[in-house]
Amino acid sequence: MMVSHRDAIEKKQIAEKVQKQILVGPKQGWKDHVMRMFTLDAGGSAPHHSHPWQHIIYAVEGKGNLLMDGKDYPLVPGSVAYIPDDIDHQISNAGEQKFVFICIVPERGDRQ
Repeated sequence: MMVSHRDAIEKKQIAEKVQKQILVGPKQGWKDHVMRMFTLDAGGSAPHHSHPWQHIIYAVEGKGNLLMDGKDYPLVPGSVAYIPDDIDHQISNAGEQKFVFICIVPERGDRQ
């Protein structure tokens, strides 16, 4: 059991203009999945990639873009996306302010 606030959870710089937080995962008792929060500064993006696990995206703040399987999908607060396994994708900040999103993956999909 745990209760916290995102402002109290450690942020790790994982790339230029990209920060990651583990909100809930194995250390908090959720053994099957990991709920992460990413903050992309203006101009920031995750690498273009694919992997053998699916994941769920929920946009929290700002404007973003999901490039998935060759098609662009705009993301705004409240947007939800399901990304199947082995689909080529990339998430980027599409605005001037920070873009914040939650990403839930199976435990094996989080490389801490």
